[in-house]
Amino acid sequence: MEGRRKFIKLSVLSTIASLPLTGYPKTPFASSGNAPVQYKPQVLSTWNHGMPANDKAWEVLGSGGTILDAVEQGVMVTENDLSNLSVGLQGLPDREGIVTLDASIMKGDGSCGAVAFVRQVKHPISLARKVMEKTPHVMIVGEGARQFALSEGMPMEAETLSPNAKEAYDRWKEKANYQPIINIENHDTIGMIGLDKDGSMAGSCTTSGLAYKMHGRVGDSPIIGAGLFVDDTVGAATATGLGEEVIRICGAFLIVELMRQGRTPQEACEEAVKRAVAKSKDLENTQIGFLAMNKEGSFGAHAIRPGFNFAQHHQNGRKLIDSGSWFK
Repeated sequence: MEGRRKFIKLSVLSTIASLPLTGYPKTPFASSGNAPVQYKPQVLSTWNHGMPANDKAWEVLGSGGTILDAVEQGVMVTENDLSNLSVGLQGLPDREGIVTLDASIMKGDGSCGAVAFVRQVKHPISLARKVMEKTPHVMIVGEGARQFALSEGMPMEAETLSPNAKEAYDRWKEKANYQPIINIENHDTIGMIGLDKDGSMAGSCTTSGLAYKMHGRVGDSPIIGAGLFVDDTVGAATATGLGEEVIRICGAFLIVELMRQGRTPQEACEEAVKRAVAKSKDLENTQIGFLAMNKEGSFGAHAIRPGFNFAQHHQNGRKLIDSGSWFK
């Protein structure tokens, strides 16, 4: 399944927030047995593409923007990245050759919005924010989401596959056999969670979804409580990986509730992975990564298999960190 982003990626380390990304050594993640490190303000996001996304989010915070502005504009960088085949309109299509997008956004006061199975909208995260702020609803999907975008003056993009996506899709059509392959399958969403200096939190999540999925399939990313959950009084969590398996355990909500009960973010992520492993319908072909932060600025991450990493940005620097995993 060529053209798909691999789960196994080396970690990297860079220096200060405003400096350009120039290459970085590996940074392993501390286990739950270590004393938690706290940073406030702080931005965390999934995967290598989280580094430039975090840079933008940090810039927004530094210029007086809110934490909600930061997590929205941060992931917009990834939605714009033409080299990315798992987020935005340049992502890999479904079985019918159509790119459909999912996104959600949430504030720590419980306000939230989401869109799913939406076409032709360049920035579904911004549309999700409009759902949150301008409608009485939480989620709008499909043609309804597209019509709402039009009513809000958002331009419709041409429904044409990007060159990289078209090349990959044409190769896939030669056999048209849908068989997810662990660590190769295209399900590396960007999820971002942030905490400002005053303790306000927000999160965002956006994806083009599972490559060559059935038309109409929706994963965990736009589902509040599955791919994303934020509560100012406790913390925030986001997920990446095979969405069906995240939905089964309400992954992000589970992690926040475990933190509410006194678990550290790291302990909560590890427990969520444990439950996902126990509930999995096809563990051999499943990968999930969780990322969490509490209201004090402690953070944690864990995955089913090695290969998941996350980007971190705070006042002392920026880096990409390898998470631990259930399978070593």
